[in-house]
Amino acid sequence: MDSWSGKTIRPDRRRKHLQGSAEQRPEALMKSQVNESVPQEFILLGFSDRPWLEPPLFVVFLVSYILTIFGNLTIILVSQLDPKLHTPMYFFLSNLSLLDLCYTTSTVPQMLVNTCSGRKGISYGGCVAQLFMFLALGSTECLLLAVMSFDRFVAICRPLRYSVIMHRRLCLQLAAASWLAGFGNSVWLSTLTLQLPLCGRREVDHFFCEVPALLKLSCVDTTANEAELFFVSVLFHLIPLTLILISYAFIAQAVLRIRSAEGRRKAFGTCGSHLIVVSLFYGTAISMYLQPPSPASKDRGKMVSLFYGIIAPMLNPLIYTLRNKEVKEAFKRLVARVLAKK
Repeated sequence: MDSWSGKTIRPDRRRKHLQGSAEQRPEALMKSQVNESVPQEFILLGFSDRPWLEPPLFVVFLVSYILTIFGNLTIILVSQLDPKLHTPMYFFLSNLSLLDLCYTTSTVPQMLVNTCSGRKGISYGGCVAQLFMFLALGSTECLLLAVMSFDRFVAICRPLRYSVIMHRRLCLQLAAASWLAGFGNSVWLSTLTLQLPLCGRREVDHFFCEVPALLKLSCVDTTANEAELFFVSVLFHLIPLTLILISYAFIAQAVLRIRSAEGRRKAFGTCGSHLIVVSLFYGTAISMYLQPPSPASKDRGKMVSLFYGIIAPMLNPLIYTLRNKEVKEAFKRLVARVLAKK
């Protein structure tokens, strides 16, 4: 007899009744877990525990973003409109500027909204887009900086064969390979990260959606994901950096063999800008992704991410224009041309 309804249930029907309930319960439980595992909105905490920091951070983000847009757009326009800059070096520099524009646009607008308002939320789709674009563009920049060092190596160590080696087709292939490899890496790593169950956790202790911050939300063991992230970091950080250092070792030997002081100064000036950019980007990125995590490094990780995600893209055009005579002269010609039309 059923104790709830007072009806008698035959044994065979009772077994079917219990089996049906047992089959429905795990299915319902699984659906509820899936619903809890994928929150509709994430909360980007940033420095919400220190609200007095938000007004100055808003000013820093806004000024940096404006300078990043203006500086990188200037380099792209100058490189495209001035025939004297239609060389492999400025082709790759235009790619770097375009990359930095997309890099900052994927995160900074949302950060400006979050710091100037009390609302810290970002939709699940927005978080996925941030994660994918930040990974893709960061990986691409690692490879593109290595390609730029190869270009400088050929220009200084093989000057007579430079135009033959660095022909237009090769430049397009190197740039395309950097972009495709970066986006391919992002597809793989983003998919692995987003498959982790979150069990309702939605507070991201960061300014934007990045892999290390999202791994901390998972309610399962993430050792395998951390190992994969470390492997990718070695592949996209240490290997390109090693190739860059080898290239500049040969470049230094070639420059020291130049007899004229003017020639050495010009060669070092051309390579100096790239070396500064490499030091800023790789130094901060390696300290973020290849250093073992620790509770004490939580805020340090946020500041490092802000540096290579916001400050470095702002400084790149300034470094290349302030130290590059050709870019400054091309910019003056562009301004004169615009004023003449008025």
